[in-house]
Amino acid sequence: MAPMSGVPLPLRESTLERLRERELEEARSLQQAIIQAEPLRGPAIELASRFRPFVDVGGDFLDYFCLSDNRLGIYLGDVVGKGLPAAMYAALAVGTMRGIKKTGELPATVLELLNRRLRMRVPPARYCAVQYAVFDPVSLELWLANAGLPKPVHIAAHGCCELGEGGLPSGLFPDTHYEQTTVRLKPGDAVLFLTDGVLEAQNDAGEEFGNERLLEACAKLRGESADGILARLFDAVDAFVGGAQQHDDMTAAVMKLA
Repeated sequence: MAPMSGVPLPLRESTLERLRERELEEARSLQQAIIQAEPLRGPAIELASRFRPFVDVGGDFLDYFCLSDNRLGIYLGDVVGKGLPAAMYAALAVGTMRGIKKTGELPATVLELLNRRLRMRVPPARYCAVQYAVFDPVSLELWLANAGLPKPVHIAAHGCCELGEGGLPSGLFPDTHYEQTTVRLKPGDAVLFLTDGVLEAQNDAGEEFGNERLLEACAKLRGESADGILARLFDAVDAFVGGAQQHDDMTAAVMKLA
C-alpha cells in the first residue's frame, strides 16, 4: 500500500539515494579543493604532496605556499569524523588558516590563533589535528608546531628521526599553547609531513603500518626526489596492507632540499 503522501516508497528511497550520492560527490569535490596537488619548486627546494582518499570522504587538508618574505609555509590537517560535515569543517579550518598565515607569525603562534578562532564558534564534536611549518631558504631553518598530528620525519644523511612535539588538536580546548621546534636542515635533507591515515593503515591481520616501519622506509629514501619519496613510501604502505580495506584518508607531503 502506498504511503498517504501518494509517493510510492521505492521512488522515495531512490530519490534519497540520489541525494546521498550527490552529497558525497559534493563532499569529494570540496575535499579535493582543499588539498594542494601541484608541486612547488624553487632553485634549491621542492615541495610535493600525495592524497589518497578513503572510499567515503573525510576531512584531510593540505596547503603549501610562498610567504611575502620568501620563506615557505606548509600546513596539513585532519578533521575528526567523515563525510560532508567533516569536509565542511575542514573548509572552515583552511579558511581560518589562510587568514592567519598572512600575519607572518611563527607556527606556534599561528596554531594558538587558529585554536582561539575555531573555539569562537564550536560545532558539536568537531575539532582537527593540524601541523604548521615555516622554512627559511636562506638560513635553512625550519620552524614547526604540531596540534595532534604524527610528528614529521627528518630524512638526513645520518638517518631518520621524528621532529617536534605532539600537542592537543585545534578547536578542542580553550587557551591551548603549543611548543615550537627549530631545526637547521642541510642540502639533500628532506622532511616528510603526514596525517595519521598513513601510520594507521592496516593489513588483513589488523596490524598497523606504524612509526617503526615508517622510519625504516624513510631511511632508504634520502637520495630520492620529493615525488620519489612519496611514491616509494606509498608503495611500501601498499605492500604492507595488501588488499585490506582502509578506513581513513592518507595524506602526505615532502619538502626536499637540493
